[in-house]
Amino acid sequence: MTPAPNTVLPYEIGRFESGGLDLSYEVHGHGQRTVVLMHGILLDAHVNRRLASDLAGLGYRVVLLDLPGHGRSERPRRASFHRMDAYALHVEALLDHLGVERAAVGGVSLGANVALFSAVRAPERVQALVVEMPVLEWAIPAAAMTFVPLLLAVHFARRPARVLATAFRRAPRSGVGPLDSMLNALSSDPVEIAAVLHGILAGPVAPTVVEREAITAPTLVIGHRSDRIHPFHDAEQLSRRLPRAQLVAASSMLELRMRPERITTEIATFLDRAWSPPTARRQVGS
Repeated sequence: MTPAPNTVLPYEIGRFESGGLDLSYEVHGHGQRTVVLMHGILLDAHVNRRLASDLAGLGYRVVLLDLPGHGRSERPRRASFHRMDAYALHVEALLDHLGVERAAVGGVSLGANVALFSAVRAPERVQALVVEMPVLEWAIPAAAMTFVPLLLAVHFARRPARVLATAFRRAPRSGVGPLDSMLNALSSDPVEIAAVLHGILAGPVAPTVVEREAITAPTLVIGHRSDRIHPFHDAEQLSRRLPRAQLVAASSMLELRMRPERITTEIATFLDRAWSPPTARRQVGS
Protein backbone atom coordinates (compact mmCIF):
# COMPACT_ATOMS: atom_id res chain seq x y z
CA MET A 1 0.00 0.00 0.00
CA THR A 2 1.13 3.56 -0.72
CA PRO A 3 1.83 5.70 2.38
CA ALA A 4 -0.66 8.47 3.10
CA PRO A 5 0.30 11.95 1.82
CA ASN A 6 2.57 13.94 4.15
CA THR A 7 3.59 10.77 6.02
CA VAL A 8 7.20 11.02 7.20
CA LEU A 9 8.83 7.65 6.66
CA PRO A 10 12.03 6.38 8.36
CA TYR A 11 13.32 5.27 4.95
CA GLU A 12 13.53 6.57 1.39
CA ILE A 13 11.44 5.21 -1.47
CA GLY A 14 13.02 5.13 -4.93
CA ARG A 15 12.15 3.87 -8.40
CA PHE A 16 14.17 2.72 -11.39
CA GLU A 17 13.62 1.14 -14.78
CA SER A 18 14.79 -2.38 -15.57
CA GLY A 19 13.83 -4.57 -18.50
CA GLY A 20 11.06 -2.18 -19.46
CA LEU A 21 9.51 -2.34 -15.97
CA ASP A 22 9.13 0.37 -13.33
CA LEU A 23 10.42 -1.07 -10.06
CA SER A 24 10.38 0.20 -6.49
CA TYR A 25 12.87 -0.03 -3.65
CA GLU A 26 13.39 1.33 -0.14
CA VAL A 27 16.66 2.60 1.34
CA HIS A 28 17.30 2.26 5.06
CA GLY A 29 20.43 3.90 6.45
CA HIS A 30 23.34 5.69 4.81
CA GLY A 31 26.38 3.47 5.33
CA GLN A 32 29.15 2.84 2.83
CA ARG A 33 28.37 -0.89 2.71
CA THR A 34 25.21 -1.80 0.80
CA VAL A 35 22.96 -4.78 1.47
CA VAL A 36 20.15 -5.68 -0.96
CA LEU A 37 17.37 -7.80 0.52
CA MET A 38 14.37 -9.38 -1.24
CA HIS A 39 11.06 -10.74 -0.01
CA GLY A 40 9.29 -14.07 -0.41
CA ILE A 41 6.78 -15.00 -3.11
CA LEU A 42 3.76 -12.63 -3.31
CA LEU A 43 5.11 -10.64 -0.33
CA ASP A 44 6.91 -7.28 -0.34
CA ALA A 45 9.46 -5.07 1.41
CA HIS A 46 7.44 -5.06 4.64
CA VAL A 47 8.72 -8.52 5.51
CA ASN A 48 12.35 -7.34 5.79
CA ARG A 49 11.87 -3.86 7.27
CA ARG A 50 12.78 -4.80 10.84
CA LEU A 51 16.02 -6.43 9.69
CA ALA A 52 16.76 -3.45 7.42
CA SER A 53 16.24 -1.02 10.29
CA ASP A 54 18.46 -3.05 12.63
CA LEU A 55 21.30 -3.35 10.08
CA ALA A 56 20.99 0.35 9.21
CA GLY A 57 21.51 1.11 12.88
CA LEU A 58 24.79 -0.81 12.66
CA GLY A 59 26.09 1.32 9.79
CA TYR A 60 24.81 -0.47 6.70
CA ARG A 61 22.78 0.96 3.84
CA VAL A 62 20.02 -1.60 3.31
CA VAL A 63 18.00 -1.61 0.10
CA LEU A 64 14.73 -3.54 0.00
CA LEU A 65 13.78 -4.40 -3.57
CA ASP A 66 10.18 -5.10 -4.56
CA LEU A 67 10.47 -7.62 -7.40
CA PRO A 68 8.14 -7.35 -10.42
CA GLY A 69 4.57 -8.22 -9.49
CA HIS A 70 5.19 -7.42 -5.83
CA GLY A 71 4.79 -4.43 -3.52
CA ARG A 72 4.99 -1.03 -5.21
CA SER A 73 6.71 -2.37 -8.32
CA GLU A 74 5.01 -2.69 -11.69
CA ARG A 75 2.85 -5.80 -12.01
CA PRO A 76 3.19 -7.28 -15.50
CA ARG A 77 0.57 -9.89 -16.34
CA ARG A 78 2.79 -12.06 -18.50
CA ALA A 79 4.44 -15.08 -16.89
CA SER A 80 7.71 -14.52 -18.77
CA PHE A 81 8.43 -11.49 -16.57
CA HIS A 82 8.37 -13.63 -13.43
CA ARG A 83 11.06 -16.25 -13.88
CA MET A 84 13.50 -16.32 -10.96
CA ASP A 85 16.52 -16.07 -13.24
CA ALA A 86 14.91 -13.01 -14.87
CA TYR A 87 14.38 -11.44 -11.45
CA ALA A 88 18.15 -11.62 -10.90
CA LEU A 89 18.66 -9.22 -13.82
CA HIS A 90 16.82 -6.56 -11.84
CA VAL A 91 19.25 -6.88 -8.93
CA GLU A 92 22.13 -5.99 -11.24
CA ALA A 93 20.10 -3.10 -12.71
CA LEU A 94 19.38 -1.84 -9.19
CA LEU A 95 23.08 -1.79 -8.34
CA ASP A 96 23.76 0.12 -11.55
CA HIS A 97 21.01 2.60 -10.69
CA LEU A 98 22.44 3.13 -7.20
CA GLY A 99 26.01 3.41 -8.48
CA VAL A 100 27.07 0.47 -6.30
CA GLU A 101 29.89 -1.72 -7.57
CA ARG A 102 29.49 -4.53 -5.03
CA ALA A 103 26.83 -5.35 -2.46
CA ALA A 104 25.77 -8.11 -0.13
CA VAL A 105 22.67 -9.68 -1.67
CA GLY A 106 20.11 -11.79 0.10
CA GLY A 107 16.52 -12.55 0.83
CA VAL A 108 13.99 -14.97 2.17
CA SER A 109 12.57 -17.94 0.21
CA LEU A 110 12.00 -16.55 -3.31
CA GLY A 111 14.42 -13.73 -2.48
CA ALA A 112 17.04 -16.23 -1.34
CA ASN A 113 16.88 -18.08 -4.65
CA VAL A 114 17.05 -14.83 -6.63
CA ALA A 115 20.16 -13.92 -4.63
CA LEU A 116 21.74 -17.24 -5.66
CA PHE A 117 20.94 -16.53 -9.31
CA SER A 118 22.51 -13.07 -8.89
CA ALA A 119 25.73 -14.61 -7.58
CA VAL A 120 25.84 -16.97 -10.57
CA ARG A 121 25.05 -14.27 -13.13
CA ALA A 122 27.24 -11.44 -11.78
CA PRO A 123 29.69 -12.79 -9.18
CA GLU A 124 31.81 -9.65 -9.44
CA ARG A 125 28.91 -7.62 -8.03
CA VAL A 126 28.21 -9.83 -5.00
CA GLN A 127 30.27 -9.17 -1.89
CA ALA A 128 28.38 -11.75 0.17
CA LEU A 129 25.11 -13.70 0.26
CA VAL A 130 22.51 -13.95 3.04
CA VAL A 131 20.24 -16.84 2.03
CA GLU A 132 17.26 -17.39 4.32
CA MET A 133 15.06 -20.46 3.76
CA PRO A 134 16.22 -21.40 0.24
CA VAL A 135 13.82 -23.44 -1.89
CA LEU A 136 15.82 -26.25 -3.50
CA GLU A 137 15.34 -29.86 -4.59
CA TRP A 138 13.80 -31.26 -1.40
CA ALA A 139 11.22 -28.46 -1.36
CA ILE A 140 9.85 -28.98 -4.87
CA PRO A 141 7.05 -31.49 -4.07
CA ALA A 142 5.66 -29.41 -1.18
CA ALA A 143 6.01 -26.18 -3.18
CA ALA A 144 4.13 -27.71 -6.11
CA MET A 145 1.35 -28.99 -3.83
CA THR A 146 1.01 -25.49 -2.35
CA PHE A 147 1.29 -23.20 -5.34
CA VAL A 148 -0.26 -25.21 -8.18
CA PRO A 149 -3.69 -25.33 -6.45
CA LEU A 150 -3.35 -21.61 -5.66
CA LEU A 151 -2.58 -20.90 -9.31
CA LEU A 152 -5.64 -22.89 -10.40
CA ALA A 153 -7.81 -21.11 -7.83
CA VAL A 154 -6.89 -17.57 -8.90
CA HIS A 155 -7.19 -18.56 -12.56
CA PHE A 156 -10.53 -20.38 -12.52
CA ALA A 157 -12.19 -18.61 -9.59
CA ARG A 158 -11.21 -15.10 -10.60
CA ARG A 159 -14.44 -13.33 -9.65
CA PRO A 160 -14.66 -14.48 -6.01
CA ALA A 161 -10.88 -13.98 -5.71
CA ARG A 162 -11.33 -10.35 -6.76
CA VAL A 163 -14.05 -9.87 -4.16
CA LEU A 164 -11.73 -11.19 -1.45
CA ALA A 165 -8.85 -9.03 -2.71
CA THR A 166 -11.03 -5.93 -2.49
CA ALA A 167 -11.97 -6.78 1.10
CA PHE A 168 -8.31 -7.26 2.07
CA ARG A 169 -7.35 -3.94 0.46
CA ARG A 170 -9.83 -2.21 2.76
CA ALA A 171 -8.54 -3.95 5.88
CA PRO A 172 -6.46 -1.71 8.18
CA ARG A 173 -2.76 -2.48 8.37
CA SER A 174 -1.26 -3.45 11.72
CA GLY A 175 2.22 -1.95 11.48
CA VAL A 176 3.65 -5.47 11.93
CA GLY A 177 5.80 -6.05 8.83
CA PRO A 178 5.17 -9.76 8.11
CA LEU A 179 1.42 -9.45 8.75
CA ASP A 180 1.06 -6.35 6.58
CA SER A 181 3.09 -8.03 3.85
CA MET A 182 0.67 -10.96 3.90
CA LEU A 183 -2.35 -8.62 3.79
CA ASN A 184 -0.83 -6.82 0.80
CA ALA A 185 -0.36 -10.17 -0.94
CA LEU A 186 -3.99 -11.10 -0.35
CA SER A 187 -5.01 -7.70 -1.76
CA SER A 188 -3.41 -8.41 -5.15
CA ASP A 189 -5.48 -8.86 -8.28
CA PRO A 190 -5.85 -12.59 -9.11
CA VAL A 191 -4.55 -12.06 -12.66
CA GLU A 192 -1.34 -10.58 -11.21
CA ILE A 193 -1.00 -13.44 -8.74
CA ALA A 194 -1.52 -15.98 -11.52
CA ALA A 195 1.22 -14.37 -13.65
CA VAL A 196 3.72 -14.48 -10.78
CA LEU A 197 2.95 -18.10 -9.89
CA HIS A 198 2.92 -19.25 -13.51
CA GLY A 199 6.27 -17.62 -14.28
CA ILE A 200 7.99 -18.94 -11.17
CA LEU A 201 6.65 -22.47 -11.59
CA ALA A 202 7.53 -22.57 -15.31
CA GLY A 203 11.09 -21.28 -14.97
CA PRO A 204 14.16 -22.61 -13.14
CA VAL A 205 13.70 -22.52 -9.38
CA ALA A 206 17.39 -22.38 -8.46
CA PRO A 207 20.83 -22.50 -10.07
CA THR A 208 22.04 -25.98 -10.91
CA VAL A 209 24.18 -27.88 -8.43
CA VAL A 210 27.27 -27.22 -10.58
CA GLU A 211 26.48 -23.49 -10.67
CA ARG A 212 25.98 -23.41 -6.91
CA GLU A 213 29.28 -25.14 -6.24
CA ALA A 214 31.01 -22.42 -8.27
CA ILE A 215 29.71 -19.58 -6.08
CA THR A 216 32.70 -18.17 -4.23
CA ALA A 217 31.06 -15.32 -2.31
CA PRO A 218 30.95 -15.85 1.46
CA THR A 219 27.44 -17.06 2.24
CA LEU A 220 25.30 -17.20 5.35
CA VAL A 221 22.57 -19.83 5.01
CA ILE A 222 19.64 -19.61 7.44
CA GLY A 223 17.29 -22.58 7.74
CA HIS A 224 14.72 -24.04 10.11
CA ARG A 225 12.89 -27.34 10.61
CA SER A 226 9.29 -26.10 10.73
CA ASP A 227 7.79 -26.47 7.24
CA ARG A 228 8.10 -28.54 4.10
CA ILE A 229 8.44 -25.71 1.57
CA HIS A 230 11.71 -24.73 3.26
CA PRO A 231 13.16 -28.04 4.48
CA PHE A 232 16.23 -27.76 6.66
CA HIS A 233 17.89 -30.40 4.49
CA ASP A 234 18.00 -27.92 1.58
CA ALA A 235 19.71 -25.34 3.77
CA GLU A 236 22.19 -27.94 5.05
CA GLN A 237 23.03 -29.20 1.56
CA LEU A 238 23.48 -25.67 0.22
CA SER A 239 25.85 -24.76 3.04
CA ARG A 240 27.90 -27.89 2.31
CA ARG A 241 28.08 -27.32 -1.44
CA LEU A 242 29.10 -23.67 -1.35
CA PRO A 243 32.83 -23.40 -0.66
CA ARG A 244 32.55 -20.41 1.72
CA ALA A 245 29.22 -20.99 3.44
CA GLN A 246 28.14 -21.25 7.05
CA LEU A 247 24.79 -22.45 8.38
CA VAL A 248 22.61 -20.89 11.08
CA ALA A 249 19.62 -22.83 12.41
CA ALA A 250 16.56 -20.73 13.24
CA SER A 251 13.96 -22.01 15.69
CA SER A 252 11.19 -21.29 13.16
CA MET A 253 10.42 -19.22 10.07
CA LEU A 254 9.23 -16.43 12.37
CA GLU A 255 12.30 -16.09 14.59
CA LEU A 256 13.98 -13.42 12.44
CA ARG A 257 10.67 -11.54 12.17
CA MET A 258 9.32 -11.78 15.73
CA ARG A 259 12.39 -12.41 17.95
CA PRO A 260 15.20 -11.21 15.68
CA GLU A 261 18.02 -10.39 18.07
CA ARG A 262 20.00 -13.65 17.87
CA ILE A 263 19.91 -14.10 14.10
CA THR A 264 20.37 -10.38 13.41
CA THR A 265 23.57 -10.57 15.45
CA GLU A 266 24.68 -13.57 13.37
CA ILE A 267 23.96 -11.67 10.15
CA ALA A 268 25.74 -8.53 11.31
CA THR A 269 28.81 -10.48 12.43
CA PHE A 270 28.89 -12.35 9.12
CA LEU A 271 28.61 -9.13 7.09
CA ASP A 272 31.35 -7.44 9.10
CA ARG A 273 33.68 -10.34 8.33
CA ALA A 274 32.66 -10.41 4.65
CA TRP A 275 33.67 -6.76 4.28
CA SER A 276 36.84 -7.02 6.34
CA PRO A 277 40.11 -6.90 4.36
CA PRO A 278 41.95 -10.24 4.20
CA THR A 279 44.62 -9.10 6.65
CA ALA A 280 41.95 -8.19 9.21
CA ARG A 281 40.29 -11.58 8.77
CA ARG A 282 43.60 -13.35 9.41
CA GLN A 283 44.12 -11.35 12.59
CA VAL A 284 40.65 -12.24 13.84
CA GLY A 285 41.25 -15.94 13.21
CA SER A 286 44.79 -15.99 14.61
